Amino acid sequence: MRKLPFLNGAKAFEAAARMGSFAKAADELHVTPAAISRLVQLLEARIGVSLFERRANRLVPTPAGRAYQAGLTPLFDALANLTAQVSAMAGARVLTVGVGPTFAIRWLIPRLAEFQRAAPDIEVRFATGGAAAPFSDDWTCGITLGDGEWPGFASERLFAADLTPVCAPAIARKLKRPEDLRAATLLRVRHAREDWPRWIKAAGLSKMPVKGPEFEFYGYALQAALDGVGVAMGISPYIDDDLRAGRLVAPFQVSVSKGKHWYLIYRDARRGEPGFTAFRAWLIETAGSKTL
Repeated sequence: MRKLPFLNGAKAFEAAARMGSFAKAADELHVTPAAISRLVQLLEARIGVSLFERRANRLVPTPAGRAYQAGLTPLFDALANLTAQVSAMAGARVLTVGVGPTFAIRWLIPRLAEFQRAAPDIEVRFATGGAAAPFSDDWTCGITLGDGEWPGFASERLFAADLTPVCAPAIARKLKRPEDLRAATLLRVRHAREDWPRWIKAAGLSKMPVKGPEFEFYGYALQAALDGVGVAMGISPYIDDDLRAGRLVAPFQVSVSKGKHWYLIYRDARRGEPGFTAFRAWLIETAGSKTL
């Protein structure tokens, strides 16, 4: 049988140790300082260890108290987060989507109005941590590149990630064949340095150096391409809207897979949430209508 400590006392002690004051702990927990002091004394009596040295006008945790507080604070934080997640599952129509900033700006946000028309009562929140950001338990779901294997998560493939060079129309007019890229400024992405070599190999070019400005995100490189700085390696679906509108041009027919696909990922426990159910249905339909 699990033997839990005196939880009211543990909560009072943790607040007092974290804030260094019975009075501040009392304000946080909406009780009196005397109640906090009494709860801590009861806790000390039950576990048989002194947790504070009582000094004039301040509290000093004992070594045991410091160790106890260091363990209790993350436990209470985790409990608060878990409670918030479970409360959200009860029917609140709130959706937090974890997604990279470029995907959000160049594909998802431009289509957000469509989702809002389909599900006007769902509050959508974005968490944009970037390609390398780990999935957060505060997120309802995520959209990311990968191979479909994320331990502990369900994943559903949305669409391919194909690579093709893109540039402004004025630059495209000077590019008649892939060899012409040798004289062009090539825009690179720091976390995707393999993109240009992968495409260059597919295009049959040999010993072609990749030189040019390097950017942190695809979005920055694509904006530089739009502004006529050089030729960026475009990745679908980031470039789809700009290609259709003629803002960017793909001067060559050669396109190569990045070796990954875009996936919707989520924990199974989220599957029945109203906000996620509506978003998943809309996203899969929208992804299915995308021209690959």
